[in-house]
Amino acid sequence: MERVYAYWRIDWSRGCLRDARLATIPVPDATNLAGADLTGANLTWAYLGGANLTNANLDSADLTDADLTDADLTGANLTGANLTEAYLGRANLTGANLTDATLTAATLTAATLTGATLTGATLTGANLTGANLTGANLTEAYLGADLTEDYLGGALTEVYLGGANLTGANLTNANLGGATLTGATLTGANLDSADLTGAIE
Repeated sequence: MERVYAYWRIDWSRGCLRDARLATIPVPDATNLAGADLTGANLTWAYLGGANLTNANLDSADLTDADLTDADLTGANLTGANLTEAYLGRANLTGANLTDATLTAATLTAATLTGATLTGATLTGANLTGANLTGANLTEAYLGADLTEDYLGGALTEVYLGGANLTGANLTNANLGGATLTGATLTGANLDSADLTGAIE
């Protein structure tokens, strides 16, 4: 029998949930976690679709397989967070800090990452189709393939990287077909076997 959850709108803004274990808990749409401290929280498989996480502190949080579709993560701190296979379709990550975050096989379709910091982030196999990374910092980020598992690189088709900083980024085998790279900085970037078919420079 499918479990049914009934919720009212919850307001946890500015709450302290450090190291909380919220794994598999479905959080209702419109939940307010703005400015909440979720440092090190276990949010694996959590449903946070449409949640307000603006300026939330998710430093080192585990969001493996979490559903953050349409969530507002503007200005959120996701330093070192684990977002492996997380769903971030249409999520707003404007100005978010994703330094050293793991986004392996994450879905970021049509997500907004304008001005986001992805320094040292791992995006192996991530789907960024239609994502907007205008002015994002991807210095030392890894967006390529894990050849040890014969795994193809991330889907970056038609992604907007105008003005993005990709200094030293590893884009080995990445699919950048139709991507907009106008004004992007690619100094020292590794584009070995990358597909740039139709890319706009």
